[in-house]
Amino acid sequence: AEAVGAKMIHVSTDYVFEGNGTKPYTEFDAPNPVSAYGKTKLEGEKFVQQFSNHFFIFRTAWLYGVNGGNFPKTMLELAKTHDELTVVYDEVGTPTYTPDLAEAIGKLIETDYYGIYHITNSGSCSWCEFAKYIFEIAGVDVKVTPVTASEFARPAPRPSYSVLNNKKWVDNGFEPLRSYKEAIKDYLIYLKK
Repeated sequence: AEAVGAKMIHVSTDYVFEGNGTKPYTEFDAPNPVSAYGKTKLEGEKFVQQFSNHFFIFRTAWLYGVNGGNFPKTMLELAKTHDELTVVYDEVGTPTYTPDLAEAIGKLIETDYYGIYHITNSGSCSWCEFAKYIFEIAGVDVKVTPVTASEFARPAPRPSYSVLNNKKWVDNGFEPLRSYKEAIKDYLIYLKK
């Protein structure tokens, strides 16, 4: 890519941060990943920066879309066979709809505003709050019981707080992406088709 002057695009993650903060991470905050996944993603970012002068690194979070498995789809499937679900309340981030992310990437790569960008939908919530909102707008009656991340066994650590501030995106004149609450409505409409 560098030899022919092509733009390099790399999609990264909120997992490059340790997640101990209390305010949204900007592109200027120092990464400090706590999991193997976050560490390898950060190494990928470094590799791109080392070998390309025309790079875009897009850090994003909590992705869901029409393809593959994702949190909203899983919650709705589980609600079909369960009256009560336990969902983590002490991990906070921003659900991001893949078509919104793709549109933002498409706009930015038409420019020469190279660098690292945080691109997520606007707003933030816990997994528990997100599940409750999904069920509310989908009209699904299921009890959601909050649990801590430590009570919910997972194979790898996750950041407790990984909200990304889309500062450089806005600083370059782009409108903030719509709220995750609006985006999930479009996704649920798609699922009903």
